[in-house]
Amino acid sequence: MSARISARAPFAETFTWPVRVYWEDTDAGGIVYYANYLKFFERSRTEWLRAKGIDQHALREATGGMFVVSQADVRYQKSARLDDALLVTTSLREAGRASMTIHQQAFLTASTPVLLCEATVRAGWVNASTLKPDRIPTQILHALT
Repeated sequence: MSARISARAPFAETFTWPVRVYWEDTDAGGIVYYANYLKFFERSRTEWLRAKGIDQHALREATGGMFVVSQADVRYQKSARLDDALLVTTSLREAGRASMTIHQQAFLTASTPVLLCEATVRAGWVNASTLKPDRIPTQILHALT
């Protein structure tokens, strides 16, 4: 499932992934526990890569490398609650030789989407055995951009 919500990214595409809020996502007050937005963003990034034909497990097996999150800047706007339907977006902001910067947002789906949380995530490419930085394979950069 992919649709455009914003065109703020220099690479003209925004991927979307639906998420439903379950009991396990909420705290004692019935609202989404703040750290779970990072899980929602991770799922959206994984599905974004999969939609581009990039299976992370197969990629690791074939290249010996993998993406790791090295930085996340998260801003919380409003709370989601149990059973809310969310739409999580992922868009590539910048792709370099060894890392990429991704913009992500979580919206409450309603007649007018409401921004709940947004993040800028930096993911680096590392050698899976040593965890040392390495260059993102050219074919992956082409698929992303």
